[in-house]
Amino acid sequence: MPFTDLLPAGLDATMALALIVLSFVTSLITATFSLGGGTLMVAVLALVFPPAVVVPLHGAIQLGSNGGRAIVQRAHVQWHLVLWLALGGAIGTVIGGQFASLLPATALQVAIAAFVLLTTWLPQPRIVGRSRVAQVVGGAVISALSMVVGATGPLVAVFIKGLADRRHLVATHAMLMTLQNTFKVVVFVFLGFAFAEYLPLIVAMVVSGFGGTALGSRLLVKVPEAAFRWGFKIVLTVVALDLLREAIF
Repeated sequence: MPFTDLLPAGLDATMALALIVLSFVTSLITATFSLGGGTLMVAVLALVFPPAVVVPLHGAIQLGSNGGRAIVQRAHVQWHLVLWLALGGAIGTVIGGQFASLLPATALQVAIAAFVLLTTWLPQPRIVGRSRVAQVVGGAVISALSMVVGATGPLVAVFIKGLADRRHLVATHAMLMTLQNTFKVVVFVFLGFAFAEYLPLIVAMVVSGFGGTALGSRLLVKVPEAAFRWGFKIVLTVVALDLLREAIF
């Protein structure tokens, strides 16, 4: 069967190959600095696909990408954080799914960008030590937002950035995003989104993304601590500014 016959309607082979390469690059970025790749991915998908397709497709691709990252770095996952944030995430995804096509995504993007910038550069307490109730509520709010704007990795990162060990931070972030995207895909299936049409493209992008994850995981331990922390902040800032640009212009 020709490669083009496996692609969604309206997507040519050149663009499909570009998206597969993009998956490798975004996974490399995310595995090295914990985040940034998901937002870049949703921005590019928005240029290629209709709005109604972008969020569910992004969720399925990121499920594979983050799942690969979580597997590679599973030894460093902080499960005591994952449990309660994921519980809230399951609740929030169901709630957010009811409003996925109703809420103004632009206003939410501006709010998320402002929140990320403020929490990245202003002094603040470590959120990681908060109560289980706060973790459940935080997970619910973030997952509800993800059903509307797609990429909420920066919010998850802000919530756990108090983790001192960067390997714990990256691995825990990967596991949380894997669970969040699992919930998201399940809800979109129940809402009737036809993933089957996009499955070959999703599989190709997930496989490519795993290669980027493997390389990025090696780079993670080689980047000096100070460079990692500054890189983490810079990636957060670039992501937030790009969200503002997209929302305003």
